[in-house]
Amino acid sequence: MSVVDLRFWGYRSWISEATTNHVEGAEVGRVVNVHRGQCDVITEKGFRRAWSDSVRAQSEVAPVTGDWVSLERGDDADIEVIAKVLHRVTTLRRRSPAERGSEQVLAANVDIVGIVAGLDRPLPPGRFERLLVMALDSGADILVLLTKADRAKRADATVETVEAVVGDDVPVIVVSSLTEYGLDSIRSHLGMGRTLVLVGASGSGKSALVNAMANASVVATGEVRPKDARGRHTTVTRKLVLLSDRAGLILDTPGIRSLGLWDCEEALIRLFGDIKETSSDCRFTDCSHDTEPDCAVQARIKRGEISAQRLERARALSFELENQKTRITVRDR
Repeated sequence: MSVVDLRFWGYRSWISEATTNHVEGAEVGRVVNVHRGQCDVITEKGFRRAWSDSVRAQSEVAPVTGDWVSLERGDDADIEVIAKVLHRVTTLRRRSPAERGSEQVLAANVDIVGIVAGLDRPLPPGRFERLLVMALDSGADILVLLTKADRAKRADATVETVEAVVGDDVPVIVVSSLTEYGLDSIRSHLGMGRTLVLVGASGSGKSALVNAMANASVVATGEVRPKDARGRHTTVTRKLVLLSDRAGLILDTPGIRSLGLWDCEEALIRLFGDIKETSSDCRFTDCSHDTEPDCAVQARIKRGEISAQRLERARALSFELENQKTRITVRDR
């Protein structure tokens, strides 16, 4: 039986160190897909179907796609179970749509978060900033992937807007899955064992991009409505795909409709760093940047250096996180 080289699946030295105290005979593998109560796991011996504890479906130890786990035999010798989820280096998470006081982990141990937006539709700044905060909070590198370049009418204007929001440290790549334009630029950020997770709205072109990168039809794609370019959910699970040249992995995710933020104050400060930095020049240390005299933020807004809408979005997101903390405190009490 051939042995799978797990380095292609992202195996690193820390994984070996994390498994030194595990039960003899236990296998180490990476979660490729999660089903109800079961996971597909890639190990040195190939793919395994393993059971997980569905009771812990929203806990921090419940396995998610991208996790490295330890597999052991269950009470039935023919059944393998996930005995332990190993330490997560990066975590992509949001507030659980079903329960306001808990988080939902979308993917783990990814190297790059690719924020996907289609050039065939308007780009909502508020939603894009939420995705950016979530990506910043993950601890992974970030790419912005503007898809459907073959349908774009004003790609340059959208690129300029996005670059103004993300700054100089986040690459913005224009892509066409149909013509393969921009795919090599994405590949330049990958490499053996590096994982790219795609996040964005339904119909933004994530699944088509996975198929184009993998050079195969590995995930289903769907049509968008001609009226508003909105799509339906075609991806229903988070699946880790090894690219055909084995020079990286790509993880498709279902379209995100609800994007509540979770415990990400530091990422929020990084995104709105210009407002935070400017506020230090306000006359009052507790300035709300509203009607107070000598407000440096309002002065920059009047000069056109900061948009009033950007300030309002920063306030709204900060208010959301504060409310979240209050709800959790009340619940715990």
